[in-house]
Amino acid sequence: MEPQNPLTEKFTEAEWKALKEFRSTLHETFKEAFPEQDDAGSTAYNLWRVTINPLKPKDARVSVVLMKFLRARNLNPAEAKDMLISTLRWRKSFKVDEAMKEKFPEDVFGQLGRTYGKDKDGHPISYNLYGASKDLDAIFSDTQRFLRWRVAFMEESIALLDFETIDQMVQIHDYEGVTMSSRTQASKNAASEASSIFQGHYPEFLAKKFFVNVPSFLTWIFWIFKPFLSAATVAKMSVVGSGPKVIGTTLLPLIPADQLPKRYGGDADAF
Repeated sequence: MEPQNPLTEKFTEAEWKALKEFRSTLHETFKEAFPEQDDAGSTAYNLWRVTINPLKPKDARVSVVLMKFLRARNLNPAEAKDMLISTLRWRKSFKVDEAMKEKFPEDVFGQLGRTYGKDKDGHPISYNLYGASKDLDAIFSDTQRFLRWRVAFMEESIALLDFETIDQMVQIHDYEGVTMSSRTQASKNAASEASSIFQGHYPEFLAKKFFVNVPSFLTWIFWIFKPFLSAATVAKMSVVGSGPKVIGTTLLPLIPADQLPKRYGGDADAF
């Protein structure tokens, strides 16, 4: 019998078939990911607070985590295995656990990322406030520090997921205050690297993504990138207008008013 939870109960027959094949390779997957570790193939690994034991992989929350890699690779177990190996190696080289413990300067990063409230389906909501700080040099002059902060913020958001009833989040990207001069080469490089990290190592965490208060000079970027995104990803993304009334018209059908800050058309006295 397969251990079940509300999320695994939604798996299709094809997904279960792929999962069982993928799961059977965990022993060698861990060995390949950590070749310098003699007992890697038999050692449990904690990924997003879910313990994956390659010798005893039957666990509902483990199934939910593994399914993320499978769905990101069209249920191809071999490609999902490669993605998981790449992710495990990256987490070690990037030192994700250390990034999560790092104290980032509040005056530089304190306003850039917030988590607040849940949508009507229970997905936590994270906010990226791109125009919240005017000191772009402080933010982006050290690209690696920015990436550590951004990864730590993503991990904090993931910590709000239980992998039993909820395994995805809503993201709201707010461009209020972003100007032409904000698009420095350093900021572009940092954004590109962050995007690569999240595409390669954080599969299927997005329930919906909204871009709000986007200045007109930036909207063309979304049309340029659209052909490079999967239809499933594009379907989760929406470019919304500016101002509380316009934004609220789009968000309030999905997010209760008491869970949505006033600046986005809700009733909540949040940031």
